[in-house]
Amino acid sequence: MEPSLAIQSTDVGNRKVMLSMVFSLALVVSAVASLNLALPDIAKATGASQTQQQWLVDGYAVVFAGLLLPAGALGDRFGRRRMLTCGTLVFGIAYAMASLTTDASMLITCRAIAGIGAALTMPATLSIITTTFPAEQRSRAVGTWAGVAGGGAVIGLLLSGTLLEVGSWRWVFVANAVWAGVALVLAALWAPESRDEHAVAVDPVGGLLSAGGLSAAVYATIEGPHRGWTDGLVVGGFVLGAIGLVGFVLWELTREEPLLDPRLFRRPGFASGSLSIALQFLAFFGFIFIGLQYLQLVLDYSPLKAALAFVPMGMTIGALSRQLAPRLSRRIGGARTNSLGLGIAAVGFCVLAGLGTSSSYWYVLAGLVTLGAGMGIATTPATSAIVASLPDSKQGVASAVNDAARELGGAVGIAVLGSVLTSGYRDGIDPATANLPPDAAEHAHESLAFVVHAADRLGPAGTELVDAARSSFVDGLHSAMWIAATIMAVGAVTTALLHRRDDQTADPDATARGDHHGPTLTRSEASSGAAT
Repeated sequence: MEPSLAIQSTDVGNRKVMLSMVFSLALVVSAVASLNLALPDIAKATGASQTQQQWLVDGYAVVFAGLLLPAGALGDRFGRRRMLTCGTLVFGIAYAMASLTTDASMLITCRAIAGIGAALTMPATLSIITTTFPAEQRSRAVGTWAGVAGGGAVIGLLLSGTLLEVGSWRWVFVANAVWAGVALVLAALWAPESRDEHAVAVDPVGGLLSAGGLSAAVYATIEGPHRGWTDGLVVGGFVLGAIGLVGFVLWELTREEPLLDPRLFRRPGFASGSLSIALQFLAFFGFIFIGLQYLQLVLDYSPLKAALAFVPMGMTIGALSRQLAPRLSRRIGGARTNSLGLGIAAVGFCVLAGLGTSSSYWYVLAGLVTLGAGMGIATTPATSAIVASLPDSKQGVASAVNDAARELGGAVGIAVLGSVLTSGYRDGIDPATANLPPDAAEHAHESLAFVVHAADRLGPAGTELVDAARSSFVDGLHSAMWIAATIMAVGAVTTALLHRRDDQTADPDATARGDHHGPTLTRSEASSGAAT
């Protein structure tokens, strides 16, 4: 084969690899947020309580985040395509089962099983990309992956909103099961197999400690706003999480071939990239959780209209992460690009902090596009900084760290910003519920959705109560958005300080050339794949 034909053939093959990877990635990422729109219909059909509805969303995230690190290591050892196809199959079966049940507890179980599949799938998508694409194409490929990872939630919302307009909540599960089937076929046809040729023994103790510690911490964070931060289960969750994570660090420091060497976080690029991803998605998923309620319950958007409202943000993330972010990284360095994106995201949250009870969509759009621009610029260099810190043989672990930071940040963001929203809403609604029957007052105190849906049954006082509830909700939203803006601003400064000594590591092209200028590595770090 002539050289030019060989290059063209390789390019076609790489495009197929990219298509299959982003198809699988979008599947597991979109599932994080897509069920939010269907919760009212699911609750009506299954009788799910408010706590069960919360776990329908978060049960997936807890299992997903807790298993990412050991799942990435399994891919390095046994084959990344093998883990990808196994994970997609598990996800598809779980969603098919969910479409056939009307029991809320069974739905939660199916979502948790789907989280296992997602944990096997997501690290494999990034590690296959970083081990397949040549040096000159890798930065753009990572940018494409980052764009789908950031905008995938909007894809899920749009799909769910469309299905709910024409069918029942079951269609959301059926559609995702079909999607998983197509992703499985594409991966089997187009994804290359790769693994660590010098794979070490599986670290079951490290995997158990990391999975248990992360899951316990996420569980406590999610339950804290509902049960109270001094509740025994919440405190116990944080204690178990701390014990598990501290135990994981101590255990890994004693191993010659650790699952994840904690000393990697001494590398500025690895530390700053992980911190940036966690903070980005803490604020981002917290906003999606709040923003969907705002659009539907305050501005009275339908589920589909609310999903469509988020599309420009998703498009902005996808376009800038693939096109602009790699160019900026080459021109001004990955660290500065990362910090610039976080700063722009902070401005977006400042805009969103000005939303009112009757804001026009143009104002909403201004905040969404600004936030999307910041995310699109920041995500690519942050992800590149993480994968740059480990060689091809350890890309499963590098991808898992990136994904764990993302999912853990998202779960914490929903819990923390949701708690701030709830506190502001309850403080504002109290005076307006003074003359309501006790049961109605309790429900109104807990949920704006109850007030909006029950207004007609409350007589003339219903309209005044709705106005007061929406105003209280917006007050809580303002507080949450200012906190998110502060988090982004602090993140911009912190990641710049962490990374200023190792900016080259965050440059995707520097990674491809093998130009690593991080701190000197110990024998243990080198043996665990801390340097190429």
